[in-house]
Amino acid sequence: MPAPVERPVVAVLCERATDRPPGLDGLPVDFRYCSADGLRGAVQGARVLLLWDFFSTAVRDVWVDAGSLEWIHVTAAGVDTLLFDELRDSAVVVTNAHGVFDRPIAEYVLGAVIAHAKDSLRSFDLQRERRWQHRETRSVLGAKALVVGTGAIGRATARLLRAAGLQVRGVGRVARGDDPDFGEIVASSNLSAEVGWADHVVLAAPLTAATRGLVDAGVLAAMRPGSHLVNVARGPIVDETALLDAVATGRIAATLDVFDREPLPPDHPLWTAPNLTVTAHMSGDVIGWRDTLAAQFADNVSRWLAGEPLLNIVDKKLGYIPTGDR
Repeated sequence: MPAPVERPVVAVLCERATDRPPGLDGLPVDFRYCSADGLRGAVQGARVLLLWDFFSTAVRDVWVDAGSLEWIHVTAAGVDTLLFDELRDSAVVVTNAHGVFDRPIAEYVLGAVIAHAKDSLRSFDLQRERRWQHRETRSVLGAKALVVGTGAIGRATARLLRAAGLQVRGVGRVARGDDPDFGEIVASSNLSAEVGWADHVVLAAPLTAATRGLVDAGVLAAMRPGSHLVNVARGPIVDETALLDAVATGRIAATLDVFDREPLPPDHPLWTAPNLTVTAHMSGDVIGWRDTLAAQFADNVSRWLAGEPLLNIVDKKLGYIPTGDR
C-alpha cells in the first residue's frame, strides 16, 4: 500500500483555543488551534499560520520555533501588530483581509459624519434629560471631507461620501490630480496646511513609521473651528493628549473607533471628553464578518494548495498592500 500523503499543518492562533473560525473543517489540511500560550508548540512544523486573533503580538516571541512557516494570514486590514524585523527580512509571505472591511468602515464614517452634522450627541443628552429643545443642524450636502489614506478603505469611504453629496479630497504620500475616487490627492507631508479646508478629517491610513503621530498638536490646531475628526485607522496616528485639549476647548469634535490602548481603560479621560464619540474598535465588524473572514482564508488556502498565487499579499517593507500611492 502506498504511504499516506502527509497533509500540511495550519496553526490557528485564537484569542481562546475554543474560539475557532467557522467553515474550515472541509479543507484538506490539519489545523492546530491554540491561544497565545500554546502558539510555540502549534507553529513547530506548521507551514501556515492563521492569525484569527489578529491583534496578537505573540508571533515575535515564538519566531525561533517557526522555521517551517511559509505563509501568515492576518484576519485584519492592518498588519502593524504583526510585523517585526525578522519577519520582514524572511521569505514568509504575509496576506491580510483586504476588501472585507472596506464598505462597512465607509458606512461607519458616513454615519459619523451625519451624526456630527445632525448634532446627535446633543440630542442624546437632551433625551436623557427629557428636555425638548428645538435646534437647527447642518446638511452634509456640500460639506468637505479630507480622507487621509488612499488605499481600499479610504477609496470606499471617498466614494460613499461623494454619493452623499460631500466634496472629497484624499491625502497620500504624493500629491496628484484627476484621481477617480478623490479627485485631488494632497501630500501628507503638508497635512497641517490642508486640514483647514475640511469640515471632516477622516483617518483611514495604515500605521507605519510615516503615519505614527501624523495628527499632532499642530495639525489639530490647523483644523477648521467646528470641524470633526474621525479615526478608523489606528490610535497611534493621533496624539491623544493634544486631541483631548482640542475637544475640551470646543474647537473641534471627534469620533474615535481606535486608540493607543485597547480596550480603552475605564478611567481614561477620552470616555468623558466633551464633543467626542467613542466606539470599541468595531467600525468594520458588521454581522457575519467572521464568516466572511473565514471564507476569504479558505479561498486562499485552496489557491495555496493548488500552487496558485495568493491573494492580498502585503508588502512587508511598506506594511500594506501597495494598491496605488497612499
